[in-house]
Amino acid sequence: MHTDRSTADPAADSDPIDGRTHRPLRDDPLLRALGFLGLAPWPVIRALLLGVAGALSALGLAALSAWLITRAWQMPPVLFLSVAITAVRALGISRGVFRYLERLATHDLALGAMATARERVYRTLAGGSAGYSVSLRRGDLLTRTGDDIDEIGNALIRGVIPIGVGAVTGIAAVVVMAFVAPSAAVVLAVALIVSSVVAPWMAARGSARSIADGAVATTASVQATSSLLWHAPELAVAGRRDDLLSAVSRADREAVAAADRGVRWQAAASAATPLALGASLLAACLIAIDLAGAVPGSLAAIASGTGLTPMVIGVLILLPLSAFESTAPLTEAGVQIERSRQSARRVMALVDGAGAATRSEPPGDVLPLAGPVTLELTDLSWGWPRGGAPVHLGPAGGLSRQLAAGSRLVITGPSGSGKSTLALTMAGLLTPVSGTVRCRDADGVDAPTRRTVGYFAEEGHVFATTVAENLKVARGDATVAELERALETVGLASWVAGLPEGLDTDLAGAEALSGGQRRRLLVARALLYPAAVIILDEPTEHLDADDAGSVLDALLDPGSGWFRPDQTVVVITHQLDSADDTARDVDVLTVTPTVVSASTGIRSGGGPRTRNGIGGVPDGRATRSGLIGDDSGTGGGAVPSMPDEPADDEHDAGEDPRPRRDVESQRRVR
Repeated sequence: MHTDRSTADPAADSDPIDGRTHRPLRDDPLLRALGFLGLAPWPVIRALLLGVAGALSALGLAALSAWLITRAWQMPPVLFLSVAITAVRALGISRGVFRYLERLATHDLALGAMATARERVYRTLAGGSAGYSVSLRRGDLLTRTGDDIDEIGNALIRGVIPIGVGAVTGIAAVVVMAFVAPSAAVVLAVALIVSSVVAPWMAARGSARSIADGAVATTASVQATSSLLWHAPELAVAGRRDDLLSAVSRADREAVAAADRGVRWQAAASAATPLALGASLLAACLIAIDLAGAVPGSLAAIASGTGLTPMVIGVLILLPLSAFESTAPLTEAGVQIERSRQSARRVMALVDGAGAATRSEPPGDVLPLAGPVTLELTDLSWGWPRGGAPVHLGPAGGLSRQLAAGSRLVITGPSGSGKSTLALTMAGLLTPVSGTVRCRDADGVDAPTRRTVGYFAEEGHVFATTVAENLKVARGDATVAELERALETVGLASWVAGLPEGLDTDLAGAEALSGGQRRRLLVARALLYPAAVIILDEPTEHLDADDAGSVLDALLDPGSGWFRPDQTVVVITHQLDSADDTARDVDVLTVTPTVVSASTGIRSGGGPRTRNGIGGVPDGRATRSGLIGDDSGTGGGAVPSMPDEPADDEHDAGEDPRPRRDVESQRRVR
């Protein structure tokens, strides 16, 4: 369902994970990523000015200290040195103060930029195709939104700011040296170019390949580690845990080997700066001797101050030391820029893949329920892309159904039948293969589906933060009273009351939540969501039979008070028998495995069925009778098994299994 990168961007001819693509400067991934950070000019300028102020303080301190040391050697009256002594103290203090302030400014800038980048990446993924988002491997996504964005932020701290500070300081040192001895200034300029340009270039070149290969190895290690953490019990039962541990070890060894491959160039780059500094100091000494011989008078005259003064010689010797102090970090800056560029390439590939070309409608915040909303499905077929062509799911001619405001719909069916895929399509997260999904208000005006329908997945994430913040994922402006009411509704009030800090208790660690508590917390999150239509995927999973039945009864009862009267609720469940739905209006849609060939249109399987046997808009009354044939009249034939397809509700028949084989292989052991 997402755009082919090679088609959408001919210049992007590299692998999105470790590609080493050569692009015009305007398309440099690091420049694009820095623009993606949303940097304001003033914070960058402030950090740069503070860094320059600290470096110039060090430069002035070196020059003035050289003058003071050599002038004191002449033993003048102490009052002649008082101003210089005070200035040296001031410059020494200011150097430390400015460096501290520069660290604060650059880290504040980088941390804010990284937070902005993550927010924008999340918004881009949320606003793009859900098919693209779920096709990403968990370890790869974790690496891109974690370490890779950190590396882009490090480009500011260890790359951009040090380069700017080094450039300004180097120019200032050459200018000062030009007033003292022009020939020494030329030598210093050449040495600084070696230290600030040649050495970083060598380091970046040597690290380019090793960084890319190391990133691939790191991603593989993260993927294997995440699989171990998420599926440890299943892997232990299947006897495959040692295999994944070996995969982690291999990936770690490859990461070390990749780092070793760039050592030669980096070693040469590390030696370039000390050699340039030594050459500059040697040249300064030789130039000082030459100038001393060219000035009329003897060395005694120089010592007395009537010829070339000792202070000038001191400045010639000590000034380069301070100048190279600002250029020494640039070798590491070159490596950091290359590392950040590789990370930026992966992050921007993620952004491009989920960009505007994949959106069925523009992203935005949820629209609060302002009146009755009707959800209409017209001739709907759904499915995931498979080999470039979508797999069609649904009855012949498509599924047509209308959900009035305040109604309840249960979607049930066997594993792998496409229930979750249908729900994602109803929520606007997947583009329909054919047909339409529309939300209309009381006046018949279309409303954005993705901003009107809220989908809560079976594997909803509980963040390692407070109970309150986990609930506010659904609605950030929820009050404490609303949070407590939602928790009381789902039966978690006593549990929260027993926590050390109540709503402010952090949920972290393996013992933070049981499976049932986690499920109830996710349902409480759904209760707070202000959308007009709420879709819950397996909301009673991990609950015992009695609790599952009572929760399902409340979700399906418009009079339970769990949702507002005009809020529509769609529930996907395997446990319909645990709920007493004989006495209330509940529309039950049973999805059976159905596949339509994109090329021939041949359909196998039964498709969706309704409890009343009507394929269009049902009468709304569910019965406990057996299922009647579907509206297509094809019956409930078996479906040929899909290649590499797990029989698991977490991965329904419509899903593209190829990008998720790392997860799929562990799920088969259940």
